[in-house]
Amino acid sequence: MVKKTLFLLLRTGKRSPQGTSFHVLLSLSVFTSSKPDTSRPNWLRVGLAFGASAFLWALLFKQHSSDVREYKARNGLE
Repeated sequence: MVKKTLFLLLRTGKRSPQGTSFHVLLSLSVFTSSKPDTSRPNWLRVGLAFGASAFLWALLFKQHSSDVREYKARNGLE
């Protein structure tokens, strides 16, 4: 099955319906050793994700305020 699928993929560049799940399974098994335990979150990663998001939002608001000030100054609105 695997050899046939690999041969078909190399020969035609197309995947057979049976071969698609094999390629997805192979790529998932390379990068994932086990399913993550959702009952115990990794708080460091959660904190970094929220912290990065908050930092980017703060940067966005700061840039927006700066742009609004410049717009008002250029158009004589202040």
